[in-house]
Amino acid sequence: MENLCFKTADILLPKEHPEKFAVIACDQFTSEPEYWEKAKEFTNGSYTALDLILPEIYLKDDNSEYISKIHKNMKEYLKKGIFREIKDTFIFTNRVQSDGVLRQGLIGKIDLKEYSYKGEKAKIRSTEKTVVERIPPRAEIRKGAPVELPHIMLLFDDKEDMLMKYLSGRQEEFEELYNFDLFSGAGSIKGYKTDGTANSKVQEILNKSEKENDGLIFCVGDGNHSLAAAKSIYQDSGRESDRYALVEIVNIHSPAINFEPIYRVCFGVDPTKTIEKFKQYAKDGEYEHRFLCVYSSGRQEISIRSDYRLPVAALQDFLDNAMPDTKTDYIHGIDSTEKIAVSSADTVGFIFDGMKKTELFEAVIKNGSLPRKTFSMGHALDKRFYLEARRL
Repeated sequence: MENLCFKTADILLPKEHPEKFAVIACDQFTSEPEYWEKAKEFTNGSYTALDLILPEIYLKDDNSEYISKIHKNMKEYLKKGIFREIKDTFIFTNRVQSDGVLRQGLIGKIDLKEYSYKGEKAKIRSTEKTVVERIPPRAEIRKGAPVELPHIMLLFDDKEDMLMKYLSGRQEEFEELYNFDLFSGAGSIKGYKTDGTANSKVQEILNKSEKENDGLIFCVGDGNHSLAAAKSIYQDSGRESDRYALVEIVNIHSPAINFEPIYRVCFGVDPTKTIEKFKQYAKDGEYEHRFLCVYSSGRQEISIRSDYRLPVAALQDFLDNAMPDTKTDYIHGIDSTEKIAVSSADTVGFIFDGMKKTELFEAVIKNGSLPRKTFSMGHALDKRFYLEARRL
């Protein structure tokens, strides 16, 4: 039986130079402008997804001019025929990450009727609290866009890895659609067009997962705010054309899926006073958590107690309630966090242990959404690249 939650799609791919077209997810390197400058240099003169997205590092109060340019570029790309369209298919992906580990996935479209970012029981659920203020820029891009490019990754629970083993076993029978190295040492990517037999197998395995997880099929791993923007547009319009969104699904049990903490860096503060304030704020509770606090003139290891089971929840509660006006950035990777934290005398970074991936499905089923920016799946360079697209 077909699982209408996840379906085949008509997928657009660049006809030429996919290595120039592919660009990393927009929410990466938000405090490292040098990465995006290098990306501009690398893609200069080529058709590229960089012309079709708004990297978060460039977000402003008024993004209308930037978004208008994105829409114009999308229409121009379609008019010039830079895409080829692969009809009614899934795409089986083989991504070799920057650490050399293989991550396999499957690209198709999901039914937004089956997705919720509000903690409701649904087949597709957000894993973390959605920051409503982050939805409008993405919604504005999607509203007037003739195509969508996803960096959305959904996790499904396939303990025996039945789906990816099956697709790997038939890989030689599938048509290869792309095969190239990704920018800036981010590894490589191959993509294959599946066939009807494989598509039926996908539905069989997802139906099994749904039964085993109390109706939950997918947890959002990456790109929840983009998915929430698509949902909000569909809720407002009710149009069938707005009902679906292109995503990649990945088995949470894959060796390539590692949950990494998303660290916090606070700007415009007195580091030692902020650390002391945190210690005083979170001094009671059932759980003990340790943090490494990094700033330009030193570092401190501190221990606090909290009623929150996760360290990130204790820290986020402090930032939200004790320092609500403080500018905070969410940083992937210890090296990047330390680099930014020591760059100015009025900056402090917080480094801590993250949650285990095996806890995710149970936590979402029992407790709903986790605190925002609880985890990241792997390092920044291993995030999804914009490559596949779909007409809207």
